[in-house]
Amino acid sequence: MKIYALGERLIETTMEEILESGRQAVFIVSPNECKRVLEQIGIGYEGDISLEDAYFCKVETQQDCLYGTFAIPRLLDVLGSRYRIMFFINSRYIVFSEKDGFAERLIQRICRKKVQQGQTKEKFLYNFISEFMSKDSSILERFEREIMEMEDEIANDRMQNYQNHMMSVRKQLLILRGYYDQMREMGKAFEENENRFFAKKHLKYFGTISDRAERLIGKTIHLIDYAQQVRDAYKAQVDEEQNRNMQVLTIISTIFLPLTLITSWYGMNFKDMPELEHGYPFIIGLSISVIIICIIIFKKKKIL
Repeated sequence: MKIYALGERLIETTMEEILESGRQAVFIVSPNECKRVLEQIGIGYEGDISLEDAYFCKVETQQDCLYGTFAIPRLLDVLGSRYRIMFFINSRYIVFSEKDGFAERLIQRICRKKVQQGQTKEKFLYNFISEFMSKDSSILERFEREIMEMEDEIANDRMQNYQNHMMSVRKQLLILRGYYDQMREMGKAFEENENRFFAKKHLKYFGTISDRAERLIGKTIHLIDYAQQVRDAYKAQVDEEQNRNMQVLTIISTIFLPLTLITSWYGMNFKDMPELEHGYPFIIGLSISVIIICIIIFKKKKIL
């Protein structure tokens, strides 16, 4: 368990000091410790504490606290497992329950990077959420470059394994769009301040979070549309290639159909056909003539 007293700088402290001083604080606990810590600091939570139920980002209101979950995609493996955190908030304390140490790493990054680290609960939550959303814009730019590269490869007819690659990109973008939508709703829920746990003058921080999520949603939707356009271009190219192949096969069939008819007439059995003294040369010449005539007709009609 880690405890940080809120202030301009986050200071690691102990449970005894927090309870004696009455200072606002942030707790990072394991799921096994969570129930006991909530009871110690006077947060009454009615429900089970299980990270297995943290499938998405949400915030809900109870009489004594706000509680919710973060389910944060790993940006280098969006399709894989997520960072799962439960949180509990009342007028004085914020409690994070986690297993993999992600919340602790975020706080350490805040301590290294921020001058004003958490004078209030609102400022701390803003810093905390902003920190795990800080690299999302660059990740979306990476997806945009990937789609542009696929578009260039399609234009140059060098695309290999396109279907699997594009399917993976689209799935990741759809997951991120859902995640940003959840974060936007979470920001709005904090801003509504139903339990009055936040100071009214600091609610602007949560509006900023909602606005950031809104911009990321817009960017993600743009990339999904862009990916669909590239997918349509690839499909059109495949259809065009198939049409060309069918055209070639049709031309070949059309040219050789008369030849098949000629050979079926004569059966190439010229020995027993005395009227054709030079049967083989005649049929060969006739076949070549038919091929030439067909090619001339196709060229005039601009089929070849």
